[in-house]
Amino acid sequence: MNNIFDLVVIGAGSGGLAAAKRAASHGAKVALIEGSKIGGTCVIRGCVPKKLMVYAAIANNNIKNSNGYGISLSDISFDSEILLKNVKNEVSRLSEIHFNSLQKLNIKVFTGWGHFVDQNHIDIVCPSTGKSVCKIRGEKILIAVGGKPNTLRITGSELLWSSNEVFELNNFPKSILIVGGGYIACEFACIFRNLGIDTTQVIRSNNLLNGFDNDLSSSLKEIMVSSGIDLLFNEELSSVIKKEDSLEVSFKSGLKKVFKNVLLATGRSPNLDNLKLESIGLEMNGPYLKVNKHNQTNKKNIFAIGDIIDRPNLTPVAIEQGRVFADNYYGDLSRLVNYKFVPKAVFTIPELASVGLNEDEAIKKYSKDNIRIFKCKFVPMSNTFKNKKNKSMLKLIVRKNDDKILGCHMFGDASSEIIQMASIALNIGVTKKDFDITMALHPTVSEEFVTMY
Repeated sequence: MNNIFDLVVIGAGSGGLAAAKRAASHGAKVALIEGSKIGGTCVIRGCVPKKLMVYAAIANNNIKNSNGYGISLSDISFDSEILLKNVKNEVSRLSEIHFNSLQKLNIKVFTGWGHFVDQNHIDIVCPSTGKSVCKIRGEKILIAVGGKPNTLRITGSELLWSSNEVFELNNFPKSILIVGGGYIACEFACIFRNLGIDTTQVIRSNNLLNGFDNDLSSSLKEIMVSSGIDLLFNEELSSVIKKEDSLEVSFKSGLKKVFKNVLLATGRSPNLDNLKLESIGLEMNGPYLKVNKHNQTNKKNIFAIGDIIDRPNLTPVAIEQGRVFADNYYGDLSRLVNYKFVPKAVFTIPELASVGLNEDEAIKKYSKDNIRIFKCKFVPMSNTFKNKKNKSMLKLIVRKNDDKILGCHMFGDASSEIIQMASIALNIGVTKKDFDITMALHPTVSEEFVTMY
């Protein structure tokens, strides 16, 4: 009887934690299975430690560019060992906070990797030995195992770091090649370069950040190049070999270069390999688990949330999915996740953020003749006296027939903070006229959103 639960959650990342805690608060008997630290990708090897590194890079960049403000410091140095140690300590602290909150809610935590025995039973395997620890039963089972970094099938792929390994380093290398053009690759490129590391980024297409508005991508490219990041477009790796204490990288074009380390950041995939899903016949949607609007699989007692389903793979989305699931099945509520106008950000230096349709999406959906574009690009006041006068870019996409704002995009400092508020406005159907009659707050960058004509 001790190993029978109302709900078994596989995975203690953001979504799994949210679901387990909310279900337990509604009175459910909950078990949580996790083979690593409590916290998942976001807390342990994703957004939280990466954002702390971004803050370090911003601080270093600001100090070096502040002579115009009368601030002059000599002998500026950066010790990556101190930063990485502090990041690890903070990650451990946050993980412990999550674990303690589970204990207070009487959630039973099983350390190990779970896989299905049948539709109701999970076998828990010890991470170190691979041997079965115990089997537990759940009336309902929630799969929330998140994603894993993609790999490359080339000679020497075992020599490459993934985004997981970066957070386990004791110090940073002197030079690095970053493979990929998405948000993970761009964020790490900006972190390393702004901390003084020789940084090269290779992108197999001719553009950064596919899926984001082209004006955001071009603004980021301009800044990355000016900061000294060497961008190699339309290029791919063919092999990597060890050369003493460095790595020699061969590219498909025939180019060869030597770097201290190579970081592979070509996206993530659902982490479903070890669950033995074939034993229970769950339906798939490509690489993702197929679910209905209630995140229910084709097995009525099994549910899935987060990066393993084909919805926006973002931490707040997974958290809301987990809470909605728990509220519906244990709190006698009737809720659905609101996927309209989900904001997203890329924490480059400076950062960019977006909500709603980008220009290409708006044209495809409504045609070019039925939308209006409002855009401005300028040097913000905060950069007036800096050595590098990076520009900000703000953009609105408006539907002509009803004046509704379809998309809001920004490149520049505090973009994520500003777009978070803009997403509220778009979610309730704001129009361009609503923006126009809103009083500006001067002098700010965000006032441009309400003064653009």
